[in-house]
This record gives sequence, structure tokens and C-alpha cells, in this order.
Amino acid sequence: IGGWLFWRRMACGRRSGGSKRQVILFILCVCVCQSGAETLRYSLPEEMERDSFVANIAKDLGLPLSQLAARKARVVSEGNEQLFRLNQNTGVLTVKESLDREEICLQSDTCTLIFKIFFENPLQLIRGEVEIRDINDNSPLFPEKEMVLEIPETTSPGSRFPLESAQDKDVGINGLQNYSLGPSPHFSLAIGTGKDGVKYVELVLQRQLDREEQGELNLLLTATDGGSPPRSGTAQVRIVVVDANDNIPAFEREVYEVRLAENSPLDQLVVRVAAADPDEGSYGEVRYAFTQTSERSRQLFQLNPTTGEIRVAGNLDFEEAKTHKMVVKATDGGGLSAHCKVLVEVLDVNDNAPEIALTSLTASIPEDAPPRTVVALFSVRDRDSGDNGRTECSIDGDLPFSLTPTFDNYYELRTSAALDRERTAEYNITITATDWGRKRLSSRKSIFVQLSDVNDNPPEFTQDVYTMWVTENNSPMLRIGSMKATDADAGKNARVNYALVRQEGKEQPEVSINAENGDVYILRPLDYEKVRAFEVTVRAADGGSPPLSAQAVLRVVVRDENDNAPVLLHPAPDSSATGELVPRWAPSGYLVAKVVAVDADAGQNAWLSYELAKATEPGLFHVGLHSGEVRTARVVTERDAARQRLIVLVRDRGQPPRSVTATLAVALVDGFSEAHLRVREEAPAAESDGPLTLYLIASLVCVSALFLATAVAALVVKVRRARRSETETLPTFPTTAPESTAGSLPRSYLYDVCFAAGTVNSEFRFLRPLFPCFPAGLPPAPGEQRISVCSQDAANLGGEGD
Repeated sequence: IGGWLFWRRMACGRRSGGSKRQVILFILCVCVCQSGAETLRYSLPEEMERDSFVANIAKDLGLPLSQLAARKARVVSEGNEQLFRLNQNTGVLTVKESLDREEICLQSDTCTLIFKIFFENPLQLIRGEVEIRDINDNSPLFPEKEMVLEIPETTSPGSRFPLESAQDKDVGINGLQNYSLGPSPHFSLAIGTGKDGVKYVELVLQRQLDREEQGELNLLLTATDGGSPPRSGTAQVRIVVVDANDNIPAFEREVYEVRLAENSPLDQLVVRVAAADPDEGSYGEVRYAFTQTSERSRQLFQLNPTTGEIRVAGNLDFEEAKTHKMVVKATDGGGLSAHCKVLVEVLDVNDNAPEIALTSLTASIPEDAPPRTVVALFSVRDRDSGDNGRTECSIDGDLPFSLTPTFDNYYELRTSAALDRERTAEYNITITATDWGRKRLSSRKSIFVQLSDVNDNPPEFTQDVYTMWVTENNSPMLRIGSMKATDADAGKNARVNYALVRQEGKEQPEVSINAENGDVYILRPLDYEKVRAFEVTVRAADGGSPPLSAQAVLRVVVRDENDNAPVLLHPAPDSSATGELVPRWAPSGYLVAKVVAVDADAGQNAWLSYELAKATEPGLFHVGLHSGEVRTARVVTERDAARQRLIVLVRDRGQPPRSVTATLAVALVDGFSEAHLRVREEAPAAESDGPLTLYLIASLVCVSALFLATAVAALVVKVRRARRSETETLPTFPTTAPESTAGSLPRSYLYDVCFAAGTVNSEFRFLRPLFPCFPAGLPPAPGEQRISVCSQDAANLGGEGD
């Protein structure tokens, strides 16, 4: 009751003026906005100009204008044609084109257009209705401009003759309201209203006709509507007075009711009407014709004028019209006629597939969108009725999406599970809508959804550890390889940058890496003897926000190059020649001396070989290829020169090989005492001890320096190993000598050769750092006895070395 009173008051407001109407609409909108469940209702007269004002939606909903654009407000009319336009800047709802009520709603008493206003962020739908008010823009029209009635002269007064009704496309007060007839002494009009509310008109005979007096009468019939100002239409009624025909056709039934399926084929028999006339001759011949029947019904049905059969002549559509009403007029040869009604009820069949209309679509969603994220909004409409118009929707295939019904046959397409762009980057979602008819009809709609990338995958190196090789003495900025990391993401999230990981307390690395492609470069020349291998950590980070990263180890191994020549340890390289004493009774294979050399390189670059390059007597001595031992090749004879000079070539196996020479001076003596005396006598007194003293001093200096350098190097190595356990650096040569199985001595040992008068064999000792021992002087003159001070000197020198 309250709603009825409200609408009555609103109707009164419309009549009273525009200001009251706006007030009522404002109150209505306020109520709608507060309840959130009402429908916006507006009223608009037809034939308004294009872009005419309908309502201020923003004002009625109480929304600021900025929200309309921010939430992408738009209006969608029901049906395929969009009749309204919403201005997001002003919030004004206007009509897109001039609206013709008669074209939109045909003969309906009320004409209501339904629209929906959609908002996004969040999604909201508001239903609205616009009532199109009829204006008096159509005049009543008769189907024919002239109606001819043949009335027998014997017709008694009071007889009624139905006339064709005028049709007015307007409704309500603007529709057909009254008929009037021009002045006539014989006829009057009788106006009635049928059960369906349609007015009909009949011509009533007031006075007996006399054909001999007047054989034809012409009357003017006027139909008037109730508009302001009223409109009217006229038709001529020509009355032909005929001779007596006292029987009129009579139908079997006054009303024929038929039920017919809408998919009935053309020329199908609908019904056969029959009227009988007992007269004979032409007065008994009956012909049939439609009268008081709409033009649309005349197009859909065909009446045989002779047989009275009504057949289907057009395509019936339940959705267009559910019933058709026709009036059949039967006229005999004398002009007498009778009427019957034919009511055809159209039965619905499932001949319309559901229609899917997409309202809103988010074409791209992030891959980390949570489940139940709305992707699209669409509606399903089936123009059939009953179960034929009832629909259901489903998604083809096993996809992480689901459908949620909302209201008014609207559905939301939502995500149903977590998404991963790296597995599936896009989805082609096919939605199938099916009705519930006996023969089920369906339609499909494809929706394409792309997933936008999210930085959820860190870069991955192809290896955990990369090992790269470089030969020492390389050129600066030499490229030695490349590191590769891939990222499963896309765009900037997959763009990988490389960088070295700085570690506190460690020296600047010798390498650099290209930030874009991962190429590895050596910054400066490397020395194998200082650095044999080192490791750095490389980080690969993507371009996401925040960035994700991964790390890998880069191990650089330095290859040795033959860049160091062998270095002599014995004899000392700065001495011109080293004196060695060999008794003349020395057998073949007697050890004369041992050449000791080391090479700071590694591998075959440090493998040393010894050979006798030059000798006073080439056949007297030979040198061990790998040991460097100089031995007699045969027995010493008296013919051999007392002084022998040997040049020993020490060569490594590098490519190209490097070498060094050692010079040995060998004195052949009969006995150590005699030899010392003989040499002393032959040499000047001032020069007797000069060379030996120089040799001893030089050897002592070299050995002392070597010992000190070894101690310092050991201390440095220990400190560096504590700080850099992963990198082993060698002391600078020649502070120490690496171990070698090819004739080199152990790192901390030299050898001592001691000769004493009367001894038969030489002796090598490797118990501790020793020094070469020589006799106190040159060999004695013949017959002079002299005691060797070798042991004493060795002890003294050893004490100094300690």
C-alpha cells in the first residue's frame, strides 16, 4: 500500500509540474541509495530529441563525479540496442536517439526500458527503469478509406452492421476514444468495448430502406482519440441497397480457438471456418474475408475466400506475439454477412539458443592473483519461455576458473586456483550456455585471458661451479669464458645482471664480469708462480622489484708458462768457477761434483736435464741426465791435464726450452797432501788463499741469504694461508727451491762435499743445511804434508749458518 501511495504521489507530481517531479525523483534516488536494493525509476515522454536529459545519475546516487570515471561507470540497456548514454564527467543520463514508443513497445499499455549501471573497483550493478510516456503523435487510421455495405431493403430497423475499426498506435488517453457519424436519417452508430478493451463500432439501421426511393447512401465515419489536441481519422461508408435477401450466412461457431506451435511450417492448415446460407443461387454463395484483423495477423495467416481455410503464411514467433485474434466475415451473394472470431494461441518451442553478452572483461591479470578474483562479468538470455528459457553455464575443459551466478542471469568468471605464468601464460576460456528444453540448444563464448608476469622466480645458473683456465702472462682484459643464468620470468623480471660478490678482508679479485652477458675477463697479467688458482662468487640478479638473485662459484685456474729459466744453486751463479779436487787414482764413476738447479715453473716446464756442454777432456767426465752428478767417465791417467774446465748445461723441457750453464774447475791430484803442497809451491804466496777464501765467503753469503729467505718465506706463507686458505701462493724465487725428482734437492737441504787427505771416497750428507767444504788451501807442494781442515771449516760454517 505504501508503494502504491508513493507512486500515486509521484504521478501527481508529474502532472503538477517539472519541479515537483524532480523533487520526487530526488527523494526516490535518496531512498534507492540508502537501501542499496531499490531500482532507479524515471519517466520520459517519447519523441524527445537526441541527447535529451533523462536524469542526473551521480546526484540521484549521491556519488561524487570523480567516482564515475574512476570506477568506469557505464550504462547498458537490455537487449542488443543501446538506447542511453552516461556522461562520466557530468553524471547525466541522456538518450542516444529519439525514442518512438510505438516502435519500441508496439501496442503495450506500458513501455518500460530497463538499463543497468555498472561500476568497477569494486564491481557494483544498479538497475534502472525508464518509462516512455505516450504522446499523441498518431492519428486513428481506418484499414480502408472506403467501406461498402450492401444492405437489403428488407432489413428491419434496429439491425446492426459491424464496421472496420480504426487503429491508433497511441495508448491510454491518446488512443482511440470515440466514433462519430455524419448526419443521416437512416443510420446511427453504436459503440461498444470488447472483453479485450478494444472499442468496436456498428452501424444501426434506424429507418426502413427503400431501394426505389434511394439506392445508395454515403456516410462519413470519423474516429477521434483523446489527446490534446485530439487527432482524428475518417472513412467513407457507402451503403448499397439491394433487393431482398432474407437469409444471412450463419457460422457453425461464433469463436474458433486453435493452439499452434511457433515452428509450424508454411501452408499448414490452422482452421476451417464455415458459414451456411439457406438461400439459393447467388444469395446462397458465401465468400470469406478478414475484417477487424491487424495487419500483422493478415501477414501471418492466409484465408481462402471460397473454402474458409486459414493457413500459415508467415513465420510464427512466440517471443513476438503469444496470441493472434482474427475476425472472419462471411458474405453471401446478396450482400448479407455474418462474423466469427478466430483465436490462435502460439505455443512456445525451443527455437532460440541462449545468448551470451559480455559486460566486463579484465584481459590481463597478474599471475599472483588470489583465488576468486573476478575476471569477467557476462549475462545469459534465452528468449524462449519456461524450461526452454531456463539456462545453465559451464566452462569447457579443466581450467583454474569457475562461474558464480549473481543476479538477473548474470555470471561472474572467477579464478579458482593459484595461477603460474611460467606453466601457462594465457588461457582461452570457452563458456557454454545451455537451455533446459527437450531439444537442448547451446551457444558458446570464448574469452581470452593473459597472465601478467610477477617476479617469483630467481635466476638459475647452469652450473654451481664454473672452472675456467688461463695461461699466465696473459694480456689485460682477456676474455676467458662466460657464465650463464636464466630466469623463467618474462620482461624486466627475466633480465639478468651479473656482479662479483665482494668479500670483506679479501683483496680485489683479478677478474671482472660483464653485467649484461656474463662474460668473464682477467683484468691484469697473472703469474703462476704467485697465484695458481683462485675462486670468486658471482651473483646473478633479475630486474624485478624486489630483485631475486642466485650465486655461483667461479674458479680460475692458472696454467704455467715456461717463463722462468733454471736457477743454479750449486755452483753459485755469481762465482766464475768452482774448484773441485779429483785424485788421479779416481776410478771410473767417481763423483766429482753435483750441479744443483731449480726451476720456478711447474710440470714439464720445471723438469730439468743436465748435459756436458764443453770440457777440457770431453771423454774424461760425464753428467747424469737427471741427477746433475758429474762423474768420471773412465780412469784418470797421468796423461790427463792437471786442470780441467767443465761447462754443464742445465735445460728445462718447456716450449721453447730455457737453460743455464754452470762452470766447474777440476784439479787432478795424486794425493790431497801432495796436491796441496804442489799447488802452493806453484802459486804465488799472495794468491794462494785468495780464490778459496772468495769461494768460501761467496758460499757462506749465498747459503745464509738462502736460509734467511727460506725462513721469511715460510713465515709469509703461514700468514697468507691463515688469511686465504683457498689460494696458495709460492714465495718469490729463488728464496726457496721446490722439490723435484729430476735431480733437484729438497727445499731446505744443500749438500756438503768434504775431502780429507788420505781418504778414498767422497761423502754426501743430507742431515741438515750444510755448506760446501773445501781444503784450507791449495794442494801442497810435492813432499809437503798438510792436514785438511774440512771438518773444522764445515763445523764453523755450520755454526755461522745456525
